[in-house]
Amino acid sequence: MKNAAEKLNEGSITSGENVSFWIDTTEIASFKTPDRDIHTEVLIIGGGIAGLTTAYNLLKAGKKVVLVEDGFIGSGETGRTTAHLTSALDDRYYFLEDTFGKEAARLAAESHTAAIAEIEKNVTDLNIDCSFKRVNGYLFLHPSDKEKNLEKEFEAAQNAGLNIGLLKSTPAISNGEQTPCLAFYNQAQFHILHYLNGLAQAITALGGEIYIEAHAEKISKNGAIVNNYNFSAESIVVATNSPINDLVTMHTKQAAYRSYVIAGKIPKGSLPYALWWDTGDAESKWPSQPYHYVRVENFDDNYDLLISGGEDHKTGQADEEGISEFTRYEKLEEWTRSYFPLFEETIYKWSGQVMEPVDSLGFMGLNPGDENIYIITGDSGNGMTHATIGARIISDAITGKKNKWEDLYSPSRITVKTAFDFAKEAVNTAAQYLDWVSASDLENTAELQAGQGGIMTSNLKKVAVYRDFDNTLRAFSAVCPHLGCIVQWNNDEKSFDCPCHGSRFAADGTVINGPADSDLKPLPIK
Repeated sequence: MKNAAEKLNEGSITSGENVSFWIDTTEIASFKTPDRDIHTEVLIIGGGIAGLTTAYNLLKAGKKVVLVEDGFIGSGETGRTTAHLTSALDDRYYFLEDTFGKEAARLAAESHTAAIAEIEKNVTDLNIDCSFKRVNGYLFLHPSDKEKNLEKEFEAAQNAGLNIGLLKSTPAISNGEQTPCLAFYNQAQFHILHYLNGLAQAITALGGEIYIEAHAEKISKNGAIVNNYNFSAESIVVATNSPINDLVTMHTKQAAYRSYVIAGKIPKGSLPYALWWDTGDAESKWPSQPYHYVRVENFDDNYDLLISGGEDHKTGQADEEGISEFTRYEKLEEWTRSYFPLFEETIYKWSGQVMEPVDSLGFMGLNPGDENIYIITGDSGNGMTHATIGARIISDAITGKKNKWEDLYSPSRITVKTAFDFAKEAVNTAAQYLDWVSASDLENTAELQAGQGGIMTSNLKKVAVYRDFDNTLRAFSAVCPHLGCIVQWNNDEKSFDCPCHGSRFAADGTVINGPADSDLKPLPIK
């Protein structure tokens, strides 16, 4: 039996080299691993907030549920969030109003507000100790943005029914008295993995089954193969951040981005518990216009923790801007200190993957073309609430209830007004296939230091290579098994990342993020 440290090193506790604050302060929940064929009413694939919330909802409705997780509870992208709970969407309500109409923007605001309330109710009902707090959120201008956009957002968010204020200053930030902002009142925050552990305990108490270290593949209307066992079900829910049951359809509607997080100590009580966001870089090359996001979390008797995120880029494409992963942490720290000068040295750093839909709203419901396979994806910057909304929509669908938000978030929707961003993302994806003929990172493996990887060309083939700390050399096909893109080495999280659709593989070639559901093909080493 492997201990926690060994599991951490091989990437099964978290999908990267760096450990988030949430993972570091949470006991790993122990559940069984697959040992036989299973039949159930609902099979849920994914042990993050989307999968666990769906399981909990369905069990309360009387359904028989089995949940399988490739790693451990929260070991995917849920454990790498910053756990903001907010109805302040990162793609602006004036954009939603223009794209979908005023009623749809109102439904979006209503659904995210309801998701926060549902999480709060679960915390109360299940007595989960997860530091849940109601807090205010403040959206302030990025230097590249215009004040008129803040005023537009104020009007659109008011139209959508949110409790919001337009302020002349931003509380608690440096030079905040000269920085106008929107105040989103009655938002929330929590410790995400403590919350998940509470949900997991409730699921098993209600008779649900949870399997960990359970890799699902060959997903079909009949179920999936899990660790070579047949898990059959009447309904299947794929809650894996990026769908692993879909080759093309959903991956033309969204793009995978890598986002960076740092956390450092601040004197206890020196900042209010609150959420802050800037409006994003309007001059960015990325359609998502990356922004910064900040919050405060309890740390110990003397210090709080300031958690700050941003500096996003498309997965596997850090080099597109000539900015390394390590430099992004430095830029993030510099930005954080400029607004929050009490920030001390960084004691945690990690990165996570978010799926950015081209029209800003998540995709939750029946997978296009299927009758009993449901998906939750397209979390954007609001993964905690998006996942909770998706769990409610899918639970209602499986139990035969009409949900008033299901059409808004339908994975089958087509949004004409986002055609420009759709085309921009499509062109970017297509350009990544030029890696087949472009120069490689390495001339030969002698260049590799211990703990490093890269891509080289051998006999006209692209090869992913990694040198372990014991000097063992590993080699794999650099071709992503999803749709044939060439993976890129991520020297920060020690993974091979696909720049086309966001699949990621550990240094040993094991798949750790979909949409790929199989490992990189190992190659013999001469």
